[in-house]
Amino acid sequence: MKSISSPVMPSGPSPTFLWRFKVILFLMWGFSCCKIGWDSVMRMGVDLRDLFFYEAFLYYNPLLLVTMMVWLWGVNLWVFSQGSVNYTKIFDLDQNHLTHKEIWKCSTWMTIIVPSSMTAYLYLYSHGEVSLAASQPVLLYIAIAVVLIFPFDIFYLSSRYFLLRTLWRIALPLQPITFPDFFLADILTSMAKVFSDLERSVCRMVHQQVATIAWFEADSVCGSHSIAIPLVLVVPYLCRLLQCLRQYKDTKEKTTLLNAFKYSTAVPVIFLSALKYHVLPDMWTSIYRPLWLLSSVINSLYSFYWDVTRDWDLSVFSRIFKFNRPNYCSNLLYGRQWVYFWVLGSNLILRCSWTYKLSAHLRHNYLTVFAVTVLEMLRRFQWIFFRVENEWNKITKTSFQLPMTEVPKEEEKLLASINH
Repeated sequence: MKSISSPVMPSGPSPTFLWRFKVILFLMWGFSCCKIGWDSVMRMGVDLRDLFFYEAFLYYNPLLLVTMMVWLWGVNLWVFSQGSVNYTKIFDLDQNHLTHKEIWKCSTWMTIIVPSSMTAYLYLYSHGEVSLAASQPVLLYIAIAVVLIFPFDIFYLSSRYFLLRTLWRIALPLQPITFPDFFLADILTSMAKVFSDLERSVCRMVHQQVATIAWFEADSVCGSHSIAIPLVLVVPYLCRLLQCLRQYKDTKEKTTLLNAFKYSTAVPVIFLSALKYHVLPDMWTSIYRPLWLLSSVINSLYSFYWDVTRDWDLSVFSRIFKFNRPNYCSNLLYGRQWVYFWVLGSNLILRCSWTYKLSAHLRHNYLTVFAVTVLEMLRRFQWIFFRVENEWNKITKTSFQLPMTEVPKEEEKLLASINH
C-alpha cells in the first residue's frame, strides 16, 4: 500500500504573527510609560510640578531628539535604497555599513530605553527616592558613551568607528574635507540645541545637582544665563566654517568662501541674543534687539538661498518650474511639481523659525523651543533627500544645466512674460 504522508506543520509562529505581537507589546509599553509618568508628575505639588517636569525634560530631550534623528535617517536610507541613488558610494561606505533595517533596529532600542529611563526618573523622584532618581540619567549617559567607544567587535564596531572618526575630522579639519565630513557637520548644525542641553545636563551631573528642583536659578553655574550656552550653540557652525576655509585652501574655489560666510552669519544671532542677560534692559531694547533681528533675517534668507541654489541645485526651478526634462529635476521625485513647491516653501518658513531656537534669551519657553527643534530636524530630514541626490547626480554626470540659448521657445516666452 502506498503510504500517505501527512502535511508538514509549521514549526513556529509566522513572521506576521510575531511582528503583530511585537507591535502590541510596544504599544502596551508606551501606554504604561505615559500612564506612570503622568501619575508621577501629578503627585507633585502645583507649585513644583512645572519645575519637576522641566528638569526631567532637560536631561532626556536631547536623547529623544537624537532618537528621532536616527529614525529619520533610517527613512532616508530606505528611500535611497528604493530609488537609484547609491548612497554607499556617495559616503564611501564599506560592505559592513548599516542598512535602513539595522538603523531602525538601533532606533527602536533607543525608543525603548530612553523613555523607560525617564519614566523611572519621574516615578522614583515623585515617590521620594531622590538618590535612585538622580542615578537614572547619569547611568543612561554613561551607558551610551560606553557603547559608542566600546573597542570590541560588537554593536556594529565598523559603523561606530566610522561615526567617531568623522566626528573627529569635523572637530579638527586638518585634512582634505570629504562629503561625509561636511554632510554630518551640516546635520550637527541642526542639532545645536541638543549639544546645548547636553552641556547643561552634564554640567549638572558633574556638580551633583541632578534631581534637585531648587536648581532653577538663572545665574547658577548651570543656569539658563550661563555663557556656556551660546558657546556650545556656536560650535557646530564654527566647525562647518573651518571646513569651508579648509576647502578653499585645497581647491581655491571662491564658492567655499561664500559658504563660510553663510555659517558665520549664525554667530551674531547667537551672541547678540545672549547679551540680553548681560546688558541693561534699555540697551537691549534700543540697540541689541534690532541688531539681533537684522542678523536673524540675514542668516535665514542667505541660508535658504544656499539650500536652493547650491546644496540642491534647484535654481532652474525658481526660474521656470518646468518638469519636462529628466535632467532638470530629481531622479527620485521626477515629475511631481508639488514636491518642489513644498520643499521650497517649507524650507523658507523653517529656516526663519530656526532662528528662534538659536536665540539663547528665548530658552525659558522650553516646550516651544522643543517643537521648533523638532521642526528643524524634519527640515534637515527633507534637506538630506535633495542634497544626497544632487551629489549622486554630480557623480554620475546626469545633472546639468542647459544654457539659456537652449531653452525651448515655449519656455523663452514664459521667461519673457515673467520679466515684463
